[in-house]
Amino acid sequence: MLFAGVVVAALLVATFVPVAEAGATAQKVSTQSATMAGVRATFTYRGTYPEGRNPSLTITRQGVVLFKGPVTSAWCGNECWPNTIEAKDKAVHVVRLQAGKTPEVVLDLYSGGAHCCSIEQVYSIGATSKVRKVERNFGDPGARLERIGVGGTTDFVSADDYFAYEFTDFAASGLPIEILSFSNGSFHNVTQRFPTLIAKDAAVWLQAFHAQASSHYQDSVGVAAAWAADEDMLGHAAAVKSFLAAQLKAGHLNSALSPIEPGGAHFVTALQAFLQKHGYTK
Repeated sequence: MLFAGVVVAALLVATFVPVAEAGATAQKVSTQSATMAGVRATFTYRGTYPEGRNPSLTITRQGVVLFKGPVTSAWCGNECWPNTIEAKDKAVHVVRLQAGKTPEVVLDLYSGGAHCCSIEQVYSIGATSKVRKVERNFGDPGARLERIGVGGTTDFVSADDYFAYEFTDFAASGLPIEILSFSNGSFHNVTQRFPTLIAKDAAVWLQAFHAQASSHYQDSVGVAAAWAADEDMLGHAAAVKSFLAAQLKAGHLNSALSPIEPGGAHFVTALQAFLQKHGYTK
């Protein structure tokens, strides 16, 4: 996973308890817990890191059980893994996603398999204490939790997975930053509220583009596309067109997959259409 979910470490406690199962093989049971403002979430799964099976979740508020049951997903059924980089990392969080609201429980899950799928599940506690689950597939980039929202709320910082494979292979694809908030039971793209983070991301892709000079820009279109998307979000559409025109003239817009994924003028045309289709340009 490119991003690992992170919240204030003091709120999280993890314990790992081996339990002997019937049969010849003992199977580990791992338990992780997180607490905030009287809401406590306990996430349990069987198996050995990084794989996990039969995950379950219990949510309590002030000691009263509001939810207890298996964790399932449209992308991995009841065999989702905890989506963590290391065994010590936590896949369960209790965070405030909405200002003035009861904290939500967030699970970082992984479906297994190549290039799929990093899943974020949000469990919200309603006015009648009913718990509602909403999930989103963040694809390859996954998401990390950051406390950058309005009023100190937490948002999901990710990258736009639509750019993967669009102009070149996955390894050479650039994925522009994407930030989502969660409110009223759904995720919302709020990337343009964070111009400083967008500018930092654009600088990364521009540096990567210029670093390809040593290879004579043999496969530069992926990072150029991500840079253009970031700059368009900043309102720099005219500068993007000027830059692409100059790089086209210099022969720097190339794809290693040409002619399947063409470079040059064909790339510029395809990129402009793609950015408009996905809302980066008007």
